[in-house]
Amino acid sequence: MQTLPLAIKNPHLMKFVYLSICLILTFSMQAQLTNDETIDGLKETLTLACNISVKSASKKDGFNGNQMIRIPFPPEAQKMESSLRQMGMGNKVDEFIVSMNRAAEHASKEAAVIFIDAIKEMDIQDGKAILTGGNSAATNYMVDHTAVKLYMKFKPIVSASLKTVEVNKYWDPLASAYNKIPLVEDVNPDLEDYATQKSIEGLFKLMAREEKNIRTLGSAQVTESLKKLFGTK
Repeated sequence: MQTLPLAIKNPHLMKFVYLSICLILTFSMQAQLTNDETIDGLKETLTLACNISVKSASKKDGFNGNQMIRIPFPPEAQKMESSLRQMGMGNKVDEFIVSMNRAAEHASKEAAVIFIDAIKEMDIQDGKAILTGGNSAATNYMVDHTAVKLYMKFKPIVSASLKTVEVNKYWDPLASAYNKIPLVEDVNPDLEDYATQKSIEGLFKLMAREEKNIRTLGSAQVTESLKKLFGTK
């Protein structure tokens, strides 16, 4: 009786062999790309991930309706939130949380220009690091090159947005009610800084998700250059 090859009899080994072949083929395809093709493909990856992320975050309920990035009550005021809900002010707490998320949605519209500038600055060394990095290597590049600029750009926008959505109308009564409770420490977090930081953090979370999809899902590799760079999965 003819015996089966070891790889076929052992399903774990068979899977390992299959993945190894896929990896070799992928790197073979990447090795055939010129430096310009590699950089162009990575820039396309970042541009696509950034555009999808900004569009998703800046629409109505882009933050408020997405549990992955929804901005919660400030962590230093968690005890305050719990106490206010017990006092029957849960609706007011919810209104305040929604108002912060609306501010983040407004500010996110301004991120695209900063992202595009960072993408234009990418060189071949950046590209090699991104290509051989993990599924969030491109997003990490954007964090390193845009986080400070985003904060400087976002904070006045978030501040204006907080005023537009009248966040203080929701926050001030909450803080006042809580700070009147005997023996509690007054709570007064920097809402502008908090909302700005969480807005930026949310954008990068969305970007990392889109980058991973582009790297690993054939359906997300929507152009020939992306298919050449990452190999249709």
